[in-house]
Amino acid sequence: MNRPTNYSKKSNSPLENEVRHGPLNGGIISFHGAARTVTGSKHLLQFKNGKSILFDCGMFQGMGRETDVWNRDFGFDPVDVDVLILSHAHIDHSGLIPKLVKDGFRGPIYCTPATKDLASVLLEDSAEIQESDLLYANKKRRAQGEPLIQPLYTKEDAFNSFSHFEARDYGQWFSVMDGVEAMFTDAGHIIGSACVHVRYGENGQRHQLTFSGDVGRYRDIILRSPEIFPQSDYIIMESTYGNSLHESITSALELLLHWIEKTCIQKKGKLIMPAFSVGRTQEILYALNNLDLSNRLPQISYFLDSPLSITATQLIKRYPQYYNKTIQKVLLEDQDPFSFPRLHCIESAKDSKLLNYYRDPCVIISASGMAEAGRVKHHISNNIENSRNTILMTGYCEPNSLGGRLLNGDKEVSIFGIPHEVHAEIGLIKNMSAHGDYEDLCQWLACQDPQQVKKLFLVHGEYNVQQDFKERLIKKGFLDVEIPPKHYEIGLT
Repeated sequence: MNRPTNYSKKSNSPLENEVRHGPLNGGIISFHGAARTVTGSKHLLQFKNGKSILFDCGMFQGMGRETDVWNRDFGFDPVDVDVLILSHAHIDHSGLIPKLVKDGFRGPIYCTPATKDLASVLLEDSAEIQESDLLYANKKRRAQGEPLIQPLYTKEDAFNSFSHFEARDYGQWFSVMDGVEAMFTDAGHIIGSACVHVRYGENGQRHQLTFSGDVGRYRDIILRSPEIFPQSDYIIMESTYGNSLHESITSALELLLHWIEKTCIQKKGKLIMPAFSVGRTQEILYALNNLDLSNRLPQISYFLDSPLSITATQLIKRYPQYYNKTIQKVLLEDQDPFSFPRLHCIESAKDSKLLNYYRDPCVIISASGMAEAGRVKHHISNNIENSRNTILMTGYCEPNSLGGRLLNGDKEVSIFGIPHEVHAEIGLIKNMSAHGDYEDLCQWLACQDPQQVKKLFLVHGEYNVQQDFKERLIKKGFLDVEIPPKHYEIGLT
């Protein structure tokens, strides 16, 4: 059964109920997000007895007009999902969990302790953003006599989903349902990120499926390296940078210093840095702190303008056991590696707006990373037409997102419905990415015997990148590599 499919709600017939208690061997895997694209991670494993496990429940981001449509249609009925296993807290992996619960999911959500903490913060913020954005959008629609838009979910929906979360530590097999157990290994992507391993089967036939989540870097600036894992029969693997090599972390630090000096010292302008609240923001703060400790950081003001980023940074400090050996040594001399003199944390909207009137050269770090939402979008709107300023992207951007359009070289962009000419310089620091490049991804796979992997699925990547990475994996001995499209399903033996 190799076809795209549209799922409809299952019946509640006695025969179906009997089937849902049948054998576990075999089943179907289907891909409902991050399929030939980077966001919206959702992969559904359905056993022959009707039981099912959903890996991630992410929100599509930066997909243009299709974004809202795709986020409102799961491609399956949440009522029929028995268990959700969450790899990490980033919104493109967790962002539709409140909608899943609102639409009928009643099972447990397994994740690591840090992911549980981070997800609660990120999902509440996601709900606030939706409600806030729709106030503006619906005001315009009401004036034009158009029907109002409802948010994907509200803050109340987000709070209702939190009771489903159950934390499990790395390296311990735990029961998911009868005949099925799972284990997390450290993915090294963000605090709490995990690769998910599921063992299932009966009558002496046991199979293992591994879902990579997002694989981090083996020389990450903050986190431990990804861990090795047991041999798997099936692997679902991210491929964001499957045809790219990152430059060294040292190079990233030097590039950051270069952009600060060029924009703030030479041109006397503002450096606006869109950054994801979890992972990228902490890497930037740590790099700036290192520059300060070596007396190389320019004496200007640095603003962290994101309540979510501030909260996430404080939360991440509670998990120093996940840091790598380098930062563990730094902690012996510096109790807070994410702070330094002249760093100002902006909480209130009023203080954020006052930055529009700040005339001195400065650095503003703000969410979101693709510049699609949050305060950074306002900062870009207010600074993009001044050639003294720089908009410095710090990681991957969907091509249709505001960040993606700026990186594509668009000379005019629409922000909040208002056209803006692009006169600010647009820059990019790729090597700060929390995603591994193709060498990191291949190193993650090095613990596997390719001959024993029955099928390897590439997800979470642009299609042309995935095609290049597929060829690389075939040369490494993986016999069957697939790049599934959205809603594709395939039987597993």
